Amino acid sequence: MNTLSINTTLNDRISAFAKAGSQLSSYLKGTLESLTDSGASWQDIIKQRLELAERKNSWFTEDTLHFSVQQWADALTVENLTNWTQAYQLDNVSSKNVALITAGNLPLVGFHDVLCVIISGHHAMIKNSSNDDVLTPLLLEIATSYCPELATSYSYANGKLENYDAVIATGSNNTARYFEHYFGKKPNIIRKNRNSVAVLTGNETLEQMEALSKDVFLYFGLGCRSVSHLKVPKGYNFDLFFNGMFVRKELIKNEKYLNNYDYNKAVYLMSEFDLLDNEFLLIKEENDSYSSPIASLGYSYYDNLEDLATEFQENADKLQCVVASGPAASTVSNLLGKMTAPQTVEFGTTQTPGLQDYADGVDTIQFLLTLS
Repeated sequence: MNTLSINTTLNDRISAFAKAGSQLSSYLKGTLESLTDSGASWQDIIKQRLELAERKNSWFTEDTLHFSVQQWADALTVENLTNWTQAYQLDNVSSKNVALITAGNLPLVGFHDVLCVIISGHHAMIKNSSNDDVLTPLLLEIATSYCPELATSYSYANGKLENYDAVIATGSNNTARYFEHYFGKKPNIIRKNRNSVAVLTGNETLEQMEALSKDVFLYFGLGCRSVSHLKVPKGYNFDLFFNGMFVRKELIKNEKYLNNYDYNKAVYLMSEFDLLDNEFLLIKEENDSYSSPIASLGYSYYDNLEDLATEFQENADKLQCVVASGPAASTVSNLLGKMTAPQTVEFGTTQTPGLQDYADGVDTIQFLLTLS
C-alpha cells in the first residue's frame, strides 16, 4: 500500500471542518460576512453553488438543499467532531489512498464518507456522482480556506481510478456487482440498495404521523433512510396516517413529483391494484418488497411484533432504518439486539443521522483504521 504525507493533525482537521460548519450556519442565517482570499463574498459563493446544484439536478430543490446544508451545519461543530472521533485512535494513522465512489440521489449524500476518510488521516480520492458534484467540493473548499494544508487530504478522480489502496463505493444492486468485480481484491465497503420501514400500531398520535411525513417525503423519498414501506396490524385504519401526511400536500406542486405520481397511479390502475390515494400519495399492499416508486408506499400486515423483528433480522441487508415508537420501538429494538443494522429510530428522525450513524451499520472509521 502507498504511504502518503498528510500535512495536518487531527485537531487541524476538526478545527477546519468546524469552521466550515459555522460558515454554513451563518450563511443560512444571512449573516455570513467573511471573504475569500481573493476578496469574494462567501455568502455569494455559497448561494451561487447551491443554485448551480439545483440547476444540475432538479430533484435538488431550494428546500432540500437548505435542509441538507442545515444538517451539516449542525453536525460540523468542534463538540460533535471531537465526541465522534475520540472513540478511535487517530493520532498515528499511516495514510492511504481511499477511493470514494459516491451516490447522487440526495444533496451531500456522499459527504459523510469523504469526512470519515479525511478526518481519520487518509487521502480521499473522490469520484463524485454527476448528480451531486457541486456541494462536496464547496464544503471542502470552505474547510481548506481555514486550513490550506487540508488540500493534501483529498483529490478528485474524473477518469479511471488508479493507485488506490481501498475503496468505498455506493450504488444500486446492479452497480454493486460491477464494484465487487473491479474492486473486490482491495479492502472495500460496497453498499447496495436499502430501504426504511415504519412500524405502526394504531396507537400513534397525529403529531407522530406528521413527524412520519418527514421520513416519507423529505428528499422526495429518494434516500435509503426514506420510509418506503409501512408495517401495520390487520384491520389498521389509515385515516390518521393520511391526516398526518396531509401536511406535505404542497409536494404535488413539484412537477417531477407530480409526473411520478400520475405515472404510477396509471400503472397501478391498469394493473387493477387496490389502492388508497389521497391525491398526492398512493399506498398499496405489497408483501414482496420494501421498496416503492416515488409518490407511493407499500404496506403489509404483521401478526405480532416478535415475528416482525424476526423478519427484520432475516432481511437486515435490505433495511437501513426501522421507524417506531413506544412499546413497538422497544420490542423491535430489543429483539434486534446488538445488530448494527437496521437502526431503530423515532418518528421524524430518519433524515437527521448523527456523525456516528454509519450507513448500513458499518463503522467506516473502524474500517479505515484497518488500512494502517
